[in-house]
Amino acid sequence: MIADVLKTLKLEKHSAGVSTGKEWIGKGGAEISSYSPVDGKLIGTIKSAVKDDYEAVVKKAQSAFAVWRTWPAPKRGDVVRQIGEALRKYKEPLGKLVSYEMGKSLQEGYGEVQEMIDICDFAVGLSRQLHGFTMHSERPGHRMYEQYHPLGIVGIISAFNFPVAVWSWNTMLAWVCGDVCIWKPSEKTPLCGVACQHIVAEVFEKNGVPEGVNNLVTGGREVGEWMSTDTRIPLVSATGSTRMGKAVGAAVGSRLGKALLELGGNNAIIISKDADLDIAILGALFGAVGTAGQRCTTTRRLIIHESIYDQVKNKLVAAYGQLSIGDPLNEKNHVGPLIDKDAVKMYLKAIEDCKAEGGKFIVEGGVLEGKGYESGCYVKPCIAEAKPGYAIVQHETFAPILYLLKYSDIEEAIAIQNGVPQGLSSSIMTLNLREAEQFLSHAGSDCGIANVNIGTSGAEIGGAFGGEKETGGGRESGSDAWKVYMRRQTNTINYSTQLPLAQGIKFTV
Repeated sequence: MIADVLKTLKLEKHSAGVSTGKEWIGKGGAEISSYSPVDGKLIGTIKSAVKDDYEAVVKKAQSAFAVWRTWPAPKRGDVVRQIGEALRKYKEPLGKLVSYEMGKSLQEGYGEVQEMIDICDFAVGLSRQLHGFTMHSERPGHRMYEQYHPLGIVGIISAFNFPVAVWSWNTMLAWVCGDVCIWKPSEKTPLCGVACQHIVAEVFEKNGVPEGVNNLVTGGREVGEWMSTDTRIPLVSATGSTRMGKAVGAAVGSRLGKALLELGGNNAIIISKDADLDIAILGALFGAVGTAGQRCTTTRRLIIHESIYDQVKNKLVAAYGQLSIGDPLNEKNHVGPLIDKDAVKMYLKAIEDCKAEGGKFIVEGGVLEGKGYESGCYVKPCIAEAKPGYAIVQHETFAPILYLLKYSDIEEAIAIQNGVPQGLSSSIMTLNLREAEQFLSHAGSDCGIANVNIGTSGAEIGGAFGGEKETGGGRESGSDAWKVYMRRQTNTINYSTQLPLAQGIKFTV
């Protein structure tokens, strides 16, 4: 099956890892080998970029921007519409590749491609709504307004856990805004990036899109450093760890560029005594084990009212007992593998640290062995009773470890929810209107996303996505997130026969 997927996506014998849209270059860099965490097998090998490849890409992108920005926005939007149609055509093979190369369930792989399709649809509509504002001038015979212009080259650094969707969130909006893009996919999932480049190239060629509007540069940390320090790239959008984001933000900020950072999350669900427990357990279960805990929106903390703590705990233990762990391409399985053995080591270390601090595991973790688990990347989702002050609870572990915490009143629950360095996604399960409104108020959740009676995962593309504090403050996808990809300009037009000067100053000419 995987052989057919690779053939359909033109990956059978592909080796170059650098592209300007039409031309594939970068055959002289170090090799990046992509091994599937599903079965440990080699999927393919890509040649990463060297500095000369990168320079060639940037120059081509600069030339392309000079042309692409002159295309009317609705025309650019129509190209994006056709990309959405192409993604519908390739949804099945691309979804399978995402599942096989990254390790998420097949349903989630298909869902990720659907997110790409959805953002294309959103961007098409946006291409006719890149609006500004008109203001009244204090000077007679003058008109003031604001408008938005494309920035230029947008650098995109994406993470392994969403190897295609987050790229599309950025790229489709940037393209309708008139920008060109340079994408550095995760070196852990490079083939997903190459596949997307092939799909887009087909559409671009049919429409005469200038070469260099869509660029791919595979490689390791050095590629991200080149992009972050490059003054020719006005905006760098980076998704990944807080550690990585701080480095990117510092580098981009030092040259006064713009950084869009979507970083770590340490997300919590508050379960009130007035919650619908069936909904609460379902939301917590999906949030905690989906993508094997490797989402930035993964539920890592459950803050449970003391009066229902034991009841929730027992329901969770029963639910975890029904989880099926195995090959994510088998739709009967709920949980696939972690991305690699380094991730497994971090998972095991977090369990050790939690126990050392006094945590009690009510669902034990561990690495699965035997038939079907030969890759060594399959682990057991686990649950620990813990306290908010534990160092490990303050940390984001990219693995399916869930911490249970008690609270006595809503103010304490919100304080626990907010009492971590990260601020991405949050949720409260309650049928109490006052609690729900308090959670959403100025004194409530300090996260960029706050939900009521749904979990922390599963954000829709129509809303702006991102968070506060060590999550980075960036916003991607829907709402008015498009503005970050553009430069804002205030214009004043004098259509009178006079020129009134500021502060009443007068000159005689």
